[in-house]
Amino acid sequence: MGFLTVLKKMRQKEKEMRILLLGLDNAGKTTILKRFNGEPIDTISPTLGFNIKTLEHNGYTLNMWDVGGQKSLRSYWRNYFECTDGLVWVVDSADRMRLETCKQELEILLQEERLAGATLLVLANKQDLPGALTANEIKEALQLDNITTHHWLVVGVSAVTGEKLLNAVDWLIDDIAKRIFTLD
Repeated sequence: MGFLTVLKKMRQKEKEMRILLLGLDNAGKTTILKRFNGEPIDTISPTLGFNIKTLEHNGYTLNMWDVGGQKSLRSYWRNYFECTDGLVWVVDSADRMRLETCKQELEILLQEERLAGATLLVLANKQDLPGALTANEIKEALQLDNITTHHWLVVGVSAVTGEKLLNAVDWLIDDIAKRIFTLD
């Protein structure tokens, strides 16, 4: 029995997943995490470092790492890549000015060897704001159709209203579970 098979079997018993939330500053990562966890979202300040939440959802233990997205913090993202099962890339759909930066940062992430097996969920956040780009427009702007190295999905969500957030996370968990908890 190979080492990876042993690890898979250990994790199958625990049914534990490590999910990394990344994106540019002010995209809504912390708000999404708090909304998903049922916490109040009325006072949220920029994340200087990281937040970790361990949640139970659909029979799985989710270790969710929300890492600050300021330019000065992005070089530290790589410190959180180890053993990541799912990558949630949060995009501010109303911030058209930084879409190119958002695309470039995502491309850099997807080249990371330690994220090679991770499922990618792109959350086109802030759909409740006027002028927000649709999920399809975000898909085109980030050129997601060019991604062949990861399973991915883009979903238009609102962290403030919670719209489509649960369905998006359910897809992520299902995709990870099919990959990790299925015996070879």
